[in-house]
Amino acid sequence: MIPGNNLRNIIFKCFIVLLVVLFSSCITSDLSYAYDLKDKVREFKLENGLKVLIVERHANPTVALYISHETGAIDERDGCTGTAHLLEHLMFKGTETIGTRNFDRENRVLREIHDVGNTLDTEMMKGKHADTQKIESLRRQIGILQQEAGEWSIPGEIDRLYTEKGGGDLNAFTGHDLTTYHINLPSNRIELWARIESDRMSHPVFREFYSERNVVIEERKQTVESNPGRKLLEQFLAAAFTVHPYRRPVLGWMSDMHFLNIDYTREFFRTYYAPNNTTIAVVGDVSPDGVMKIIKRYFGGIPPQEIPPRRVTEEPVQDGEKRVELIYDASPRLIIGYHKPTLPSFEDCVFDVIDTILSGGRASRLFEALVEKGIAVDVNTVNGFPGARYPNLFVISAQPVSPHTCRELEELIYGELDRLKENPVSSEELEKAKNQLRADILRSIATNSGLAGLLSYYGAVAGDWRYITEFYDLLERVAPEDILSVANKYFQPRNRTVAELVKKQ
Repeated sequence: MIPGNNLRNIIFKCFIVLLVVLFSSCITSDLSYAYDLKDKVREFKLENGLKVLIVERHANPTVALYISHETGAIDERDGCTGTAHLLEHLMFKGTETIGTRNFDRENRVLREIHDVGNTLDTEMMKGKHADTQKIESLRRQIGILQQEAGEWSIPGEIDRLYTEKGGGDLNAFTGHDLTTYHINLPSNRIELWARIESDRMSHPVFREFYSERNVVIEERKQTVESNPGRKLLEQFLAAAFTVHPYRRPVLGWMSDMHFLNIDYTREFFRTYYAPNNTTIAVVGDVSPDGVMKIIKRYFGGIPPQEIPPRRVTEEPVQDGEKRVELIYDASPRLIIGYHKPTLPSFEDCVFDVIDTILSGGRASRLFEALVEKGIAVDVNTVNGFPGARYPNLFVISAQPVSPHTCRELEELIYGELDRLKENPVSSEELEKAKNQLRADILRSIATNSGLAGLLSYYGAVAGDWRYITEFYDLLERVAPEDILSVANKYFQPRNRTVAELVKKQ
């Protein structure tokens, strides 16, 4: 798998699993929960714009709850990259009523930390002209104030409240397109969830802002700066996208991360965590009408916000190959990417089939051509990278086996792409690829979490959860001539970006 593989690819695999559950005529008795989503998804929209999707499943007394905010790295200002990811961290620090012993006293200290922190950042921005003694003094002040604030805070209280009531899988993730928070709970604890999550959407407290900023900086050092695969991927995206914000790393650029600002973070929260920019998915042992009474009571009073028009600079058509090298003391690695359209286009679906034909298992074309012959350690393809809201990339990643080189891999990969361009895929291979996508369900039973994640994801990114059902029809339409057409249109040298990790000598 490509380092740092994006949410959409993960969800897509789960998505295919779910589709087979819903629509295949050969579902086993173990998959008795299969049904038609069009009849089972209950849709609601509150007056403040909050969208809610609910599915009843009474197999066990649990419920999966997903909240997806339609925002991510694409919405950050230049110079503020990493804000969306830092905000995700801060949302677990509690609220004005959760995570504090006395908020009035704590807040007085937090306001002092805010003022001293802004003063420190302003001085630090002066670079070599900064007053080092002033910097040290301000750092000492922040340390003392943070210690004082810590006397009034209760770390990890959100986690404790959920865990004590049987909660599990409490987590969140930030991508380029959206930010999602999720939890699994006993179905009689929905009101607890609504109480906590509505409070987080209304009155979050960004405790430990500066220490948490340091945490994400360390996260970048460990997962990117010291990880050659992730570092190569970051440089690949920066080269593949000239102007589009998909070129930004979700963690942020290091020079930005050191100066992430609490005031801008609050502004980002107020704007994009608004109810009219949010989708909630509830799947499990619930009554939709009962759930909506709770959601209206707790979320209905959160005011909507004016969401700024998303005037994202359109990526210009690429008219020539781009290449980038990363010289690093690590094993060579290769990444190749081609620009392509995103969902709900039919061509995007064709790329999903191509993805399976090229790297979907040990019998796939690239595995047989490269790995089985001892030329590559691994080879993988990903459709829809790094996001799905805008046109994106089809990506191929491989690592050569010494003494073979990246250039050898590159030529062999192009040879396999030329096969797709020149020779129609046989009906047998095409059906095998489609069956392989369907067969995922035989190895994985769809869960409440899987369905809730898909509903909230496609409800946010595609604008309509019904894309889940529409995709299955698109998949059935894919024919050998469609693969020929798409391969010839997009697998062109002028449309590709190549990144190579060159081992430092």
